[in-house]
Amino acid sequence: MNFKGRRISLVLTLLVVFLMTAVAGCGKTSEPSKTETPPPVKELKLATTTSTEDSGLLDVLLPEFKKDTNYEVKVIAVGTGQAIEMGEAGDVDVILVHSRAAEDKFVADGFGVDRRDVMYNDFLIIGPEADTAKIKGSADALAAFKAIANQQAAFVSRADDSGTDKKEKKIWESAGIKPSGAWYIEAGQGMGDTFRMADEKQAYTLIDRATYLALKDKYNLSIMVEGDKVLFNPYGVIPLNPEKFPQADYAGATKFAEWLTSEKGQKMIGEFGKDKYGQSLFIPDAK
Repeated sequence: MNFKGRRISLVLTLLVVFLMTAVAGCGKTSEPSKTETPPPVKELKLATTTSTEDSGLLDVLLPEFKKDTNYEVKVIAVGTGQAIEMGEAGDVDVILVHSRAAEDKFVADGFGVDRRDVMYNDFLIIGPEADTAKIKGSADALAAFKAIANQQAAFVSRADDSGTDKKEKKIWESAGIKPSGAWYIEAGQGMGDTFRMADEKQAYTLIDRATYLALKDKYNLSIMVEGDKVLFNPYGVIPLNPEKFPQADYAGATKFAEWLTSEKGQKMIGEFGKDKYGQSLFIPDAK
């Protein structure tokens, strides 16, 4: 074969190799890019008080908790007594309530574990501007309750076994009074509805400061009594006991308790309300 023939043969060979490589390359499929599947969102059942919901606190805290832990919290807002009953029945994973004696009993009876202080605010006695019991400006809750009873001035009680209701009953008891009669109205409702009813009837009532500040612009009742140490209102978080309730999400409940009492959770609680009301609605209190 002469030189010219060898060159043509070489060119043809290279062309065949190129075509075979190209065909082989076309036959390969590119691997799809791997995307990381996010873990499924878990649900945590929380029984808590109407004050934490009515004040708007949970609307601020829970989205951040979900972002940090991937837990969606299902809130059941009732009175403290009902929340504790739900815990005793094992219907929830964790409770956030405000009645220290009832909380301690809940733990002592084996229903909950590892109670933690979360925050506190205080109760107020509010009433109409007419103030027929003449209690406005007082810092003595017992004396105020006695004056309301003596005047038989209208008073609306939550009467729902909530933390607020327990506190109210304790004050009446300490004052040596068993309230009854037409002037003493039992609402059997949450704090927001009780506030509304007291306003409609131009009556006195006991309310937590957070709910009062959140709703006060809707109604015409003013603060009558504040600052008495008996009106102090601490909140605690308690996961259900995993030995008694193995179906409860103890890991999630513990994460919730730890998050509420963490530096981030406490800071958010302490800042809540300042922008709108000029003061914190709850004071962080984790030890």
